[in-house]
Amino acid sequence: MHCPNSNSGPAKSASHPVCRSIPRVESFLFSIRIGEPILASYVLSPEAMDIARPDLMRKKRRRTLLWSGAAVLLVAVLAVIVSRLKPAAPDVDRSTIWTDTVKRGDLTIQVRSSTGTLVPREDSIQLIPAETDATVVRIRVLPGAKVTPDTILMDLSDPELQQQLLNAQLGLKAAEADYKSTQATLESALMDKKTAAAQVDSDYTQDQLQAQTDKALFDLGVISGLAYNKSKDTAEQLATQHQITQQQLDVNQKAIEVQLASQQTKIDQARALLALYQRQSAALEVRAGITGELAPLPTPLQVGQHVTAGTSVAEVIQLDKLKAALQIAETQARDIQIGQPAEIDTHNGIIPGHVTRIDPAVLNGTRTVDVSLDGALPPGAVPQLSVDGTIDLAHLNDVLYVGRPALGNENSTLSLFKLDADGKGATRVPVKVGRASVNNIQVLEGLKDGDTVILSDMSRWDNVDRIRLN
Repeated sequence: MHCPNSNSGPAKSASHPVCRSIPRVESFLFSIRIGEPILASYVLSPEAMDIARPDLMRKKRRRTLLWSGAAVLLVAVLAVIVSRLKPAAPDVDRSTIWTDTVKRGDLTIQVRSSTGTLVPREDSIQLIPAETDATVVRIRVLPGAKVTPDTILMDLSDPELQQQLLNAQLGLKAAEADYKSTQATLESALMDKKTAAAQVDSDYTQDQLQAQTDKALFDLGVISGLAYNKSKDTAEQLATQHQITQQQLDVNQKAIEVQLASQQTKIDQARALLALYQRQSAALEVRAGITGELAPLPTPLQVGQHVTAGTSVAEVIQLDKLKAALQIAETQARDIQIGQPAEIDTHNGIIPGHVTRIDPAVLNGTRTVDVSLDGALPPGAVPQLSVDGTIDLAHLNDVLYVGRPALGNENSTLSLFKLDADGKGATRVPVKVGRASVNNIQVLEGLKDGDTVILSDMSRWDNVDRIRLN
């Protein structure tokens, strides 16, 4: 736009707006040239040149707030949706799990031993102690050898016993000699008594006859009454003497028996002492006593070792009289009863048996249960052989059951994965179980006949309710 020259008149130049701003611009430029930068920057800024519109600013601020609120709301909604989304089912290798199918039928409740060994029965052990203090001079048989009752296992020596044996033999002979001497003395004295008694008996008989004769003569008047009475008194006196003599003989006979019995007792004592020493001397040759196997002692004997009386020098076991000693967990042993059937696995055959004893003591969380073997022992069954045992506790008829899971107790609610119909996945379901056996467990609720569940340890997937099987 061309602005008229200022020389054309002040009226014209002042009337046009543009022409009126020219002097101000020139003045501004002049101020820039002379060093007024602050004022120049203010005049040249767009804000200084725009017209203020407050209503537009409010609308712009309101629109900004609306968009910000909408964005925050959208983010919150997305967060809620994402938090409610379930994680994808993890993949599980089918070869790493084992499964079982729920069945209906009869279930035998059993308990299995943690450990077990074959041990000798109490009536099959022959423990041989030393009869006297002695010294081992020879060992003839080593543990593990088969023996018979007359097998000599070892030889012992006791010189003192030999001297005692000799003294006992001499003591017996002396007692027998004393008996015979006393018997001869008593019998001699008895013979003297019998001789005197015989003389009294003879006089008694003769006086009785004389009295009878004098009585007849007195009755005939041949002799006087004085003569008859004298004869009668003599006969009565001899009768009393005869009676006393017989009593003396009886007393003497009994006295002889008592004295001889006393002497016989001494003989019996000497004979018993001799028999004791003879038995102890014979025991220096240690014999097995029964047919069986020589068992090792806790502390084996050595040649030259001194043993005291009563020390065990040998132990023989009858191999056909063994029992199983099973270690049962304390929590499971409470249901075991005497007489319950059992099976013993010797790893070379299974032997039927029955419970005969339950140890009341608890050791390391287990109790010992003795099982008597009802069948024949298989080859290789020896004492201290490790065995496994199962005991039948109860028999349940027509119940649901499944294999026992790796984790979970009886009479509880378990969380198991049940396979889908196509077998490509599994879903976690609660299962209420009842009594448990060695390999199976009773199902009360949560499963039906034909369902397949995972029995292996699935604790790794405790945070998911569904898995996929590859």
